[in-house]
Amino acid sequence: MHRRRFLAAGAAAASVGLAGCRSLFQTRSARSPPLVEDRPDAVYVPSHAEGMAMVGVASAGDFRVALTYSYPHRFWLVSGDSTEKVEIEGSDSLHLMTTVWDPETMTVLPHGSVTATITRDGERLTSGKSLWPMLSQNMGVHAGDNLELDGDGTYEVEVTVPPLPTRRAGPLAGRFGELGTASFTLEFSQSALEEISYERLPDRQGERDALDPMSMDMMPVSSTPAPGDLPGTVVGEGASGDARFVVSRLASPPEGVSAGDSTATPGGDADGDRPYLAVSMRTPYNGYPVPQASLSATVSGGGTTRYDGSLTPTVHPDLGYHYGAVADVQSGDDLTIAVDGVPQIARHEGYETAFMAFDELSMTVGE
Repeated sequence: MHRRRFLAAGAAAASVGLAGCRSLFQTRSARSPPLVEDRPDAVYVPSHAEGMAMVGVASAGDFRVALTYSYPHRFWLVSGDSTEKVEIEGSDSLHLMTTVWDPETMTVLPHGSVTATITRDGERLTSGKSLWPMLSQNMGVHAGDNLELDGDGTYEVEVTVPPLPTRRAGPLAGRFGELGTASFTLEFSQSALEEISYERLPDRQGERDALDPMSMDMMPVSSTPAPGDLPGTVVGEGASGDARFVVSRLASPPEGVSAGDSTATPGGDADGDRPYLAVSMRTPYNGYPVPQASLSATVSGGGTTRYDGSLTPTVHPDLGYHYGAVADVQSGDDLTIAVDGVPQIARHEGYETAFMAFDELSMTVGE
């Protein structure tokens, strides 16, 4: 039964479990303390930190998937230029999460269409439930939602990962084009849930900082390369909307990126030899990629506009998740980066006020 469409069968039935439900909801409310007052329009330390429990890791076709869970918690959906807070409901049992990656390069693959089907004793409780693509300070990019279970017991969880819609480049080119499915067994109990770590942060909450990423032996955490580790030449860096931007110029497009994928103004080098412009948009402090935004760039130099167009979301093991285009970028050119659409990824507490309003970034392309 879908938790957001549940209707009470009647007052008598509702009253039977009222005391127990109230106690459980009070416990959950205690783990969702008041939001920080005067939150900055930036990344900040949330009111509390939660751990998580690992269900397992399995293959889903070419994908590798980890299934984890934690306490039900509030989060924010993004629609256009606004956010909507999703509150904890009394029926929520846990916050179920998936992380998807390439097992060969250990590159986390941001994916917006992961679904979960949950059954118990042959009865389907949740069918093809779409999990929200999310960004959290301790887990980075993942997918998840608060879900209702039918009490303590054993559940079968089938996770479906459709073909990756993001352009793949380098060693990822030509892969992840097929649907994959992974199966897990979840042994759930309220007592085990309550053993997951939880810490209030009264002395740090609201600071312009972030929680440290989790360290998990069984799964990677999404990340972006340090500027000095990016392929090609870093030609500029900047900040806007509390996101960090690192711009790299590669001598030629990586495998999987065609010169015809750009709308660059013709001229300069032959199409196949034109450089590749890669813009890494990342969180401050932890350097997670910030997916599901719309970016564009304008490159001008020598009295002409060399490029004026969109940047395509692309994932590459050495460049990370980035926004890129084939563009004739030369030293001394004027480069403008614009965020035309804010990242539509959902956010856990501490990210919900950041990455929502951006100014254009202007820079001169370095050597």
